[in-house]
Amino acid sequence: MEHGSLEAEPVTGSDVPDLIASLLREVPDFPEPGIQFKDLTPVLADARGLAAVSGAIAELARGADLVAGVDARGFLLGGAVALELGIGVLAVRKGGKLPPPVLSQTYTLEYGTATLEVPAEGIELAGRSIVVIDDVLATGGTLAATHALLTAAGANVTRAVVMLELTALGGRAALEPLAVTSLLTV
Repeated sequence: MEHGSLEAEPVTGSDVPDLIASLLREVPDFPEPGIQFKDLTPVLADARGLAAVSGAIAELARGADLVAGVDARGFLLGGAVALELGIGVLAVRKGGKLPPPVLSQTYTLEYGTATLEVPAEGIELAGRSIVVIDDVLATGGTLAATHALLTAAGANVTRAVVMLELTALGGRAALEPLAVTSLLTV
């Protein structure tokens, strides 16, 4: 099989975790000593990987009115999923990237705070069924803030879907009672 070819055999749902794991790049001591960084960029750069992941997420998001992709790899996944489902995608941006007015949610990180934003005008969120998409679930702070932001805007966030969950960091607990699906857990 030529790496990255869409002509390869389609990936079934049960094979998606293995495909992600096979394409995942592990980077030791990044961003600091002792951290084993899980780089998902090769999964997204591989046509078969991107198709398998976006297809699996689309199945989980079926029935949503809108998908919300979290800055930044969530944008890539969200766009692919939205196209597959024939719905729109909302970019949940890091603070300061959108023109005003915005709706914002600030949350705590291990080293400070961060803010997420969505447009306050031009996109009606109230009453819409939304699935949140991101690349990694680690401590859960970013997804919890996204959930709070969209809920405050009146949206019905039905679930969150991630490519990779780092279970040792316990992020799933920060999202309860929101349904969370991970395509691969480590």
